[in-house]
Amino acid sequence: MWEFPRGNVFGATAFTSYGAFWMSYATILIPNSGIIAAYAGHEDELNQALGIYLITWFMFTFLLMLGALRRNISFIALLFFLCITFVLLAAGAWSGKVNVTKAGGGFGIITAMIAYYCGLSELLVKGESWFGLPMGAIKQERVD
Repeated sequence: MWEFPRGNVFGATAFTSYGAFWMSYATILIPNSGIIAAYAGHEDELNQALGIYLITWFMFTFLLMLGALRRNISFIALLFFLCITFVLLAAGAWSGKVNVTKAGGGFGIITAMIAYYCGLSELLVKGESWFGLPMGAIKQERVD
């Protein structure tokens, strides 16, 4: 939430949205929420619903990736791999194939590594640390 006062609308939107994603996804999977129990005997419908849920987050992530195209290579890579993760997890839910879901998990781990890199590079700011990590700057040209 500290991204809003800093004037970073992109960061605030991303952090708030993905925080809401994890809270809502956890709520779906928590047994006492009753969501999974509501699909008892209809596991195929649950998988279809989870697939729709995950593909919706893919679409949101893709839109964020479009917004990040002028920021830096690290954020583009992060959101690109997150898009692949959501697509594979949705495909795994829809098809019921465990290997597709495992591939989604593998891409999720790669995404997490990129996210840790992005986070660390944001922490290692010039003048406050001994070294910095490159984010892959994109040349900003003004088009009039």
